[in-house]
Amino acid sequence: MIYLKTDEEIELMRVANRLVSAVLAEVAKRIQPGVTTLHLDNVAEEFIRDHGAVPLFKGYKGFPNALCVSVNDQVVHGIPGDYQLKNGDIVSIDCGVKLNGYCGDSAFTFEVGEVSPELKKLLQTTKEALYIGINNALEGKRVGDIAHSIQVYCESRGYSVVRELVGHGIGKDMHEEPTVPNYGKKGHGALLKSGMCIAIEPMINFGTKNVRFEKDGWTVRTRDRKPSAHFEHTVAIRQEKADILSTFELIDQVLIN
Repeated sequence: MIYLKTDEEIELMRVANRLVSAVLAEVAKRIQPGVTTLHLDNVAEEFIRDHGAVPLFKGYKGFPNALCVSVNDQVVHGIPGDYQLKNGDIVSIDCGVKLNGYCGDSAFTFEVGEVSPELKKLLQTTKEALYIGINNALEGKRVGDIAHSIQVYCESRGYSVVRELVGHGIGKDMHEEPTVPNYGKKGHGALLKSGMCIAIEPMINFGTKNVRFEKDGWTVRTRDRKPSAHFEHTVAIRQEKADILSTFELIDQVLIN
């Protein structure tokens, strides 16, 4: 069942998603060599609770933390711990909150210190693919139009698209219908209608598309141990242009300074 949101519900979701964006910006201030991934998680959880929200991920099917922190060849769902970030790493920070009964969800892959030009290009391409997907998130199109546009853009640049993990509908629950893959055919999949809210999240690998799931039950790595990037926005479907409910502007302000 796909739930269409009212304008009032979408505004509540915007508030939740803007809080997620603020959390990611707060975490961005701490990303540097020597910082542990658990420290980033502690910063995020305190910030979320101080703003009257709850961490959406913590306790979800037993996940132990507020953030998913995935470094280098970890695609998604990395568990924060004692790993110290190193110069040249890339780190995906995925955050979700629940505020006033509605969910927010967004992710950004950060550079740690000085990153190689090859990794910068991977991150840039993945981020651009996110916005290309969003440009296809219009009433009357289908999920496959989003998926196809992301796949074509990334594969044309020599990267591969993860199959096992996808974006999703979002609202009162973190995961609602429909699923939103990053690969597929034009004109296929669920019909997009105004009021649908979805999380679009390209997960793009430097090498093979194949992944493996770690014994911890959560962490997903690339099978060839090459790097992976991940960016995510929550959007509301509209007629003329998708309404992006989360934002990277707060992160950009931190990174510029």
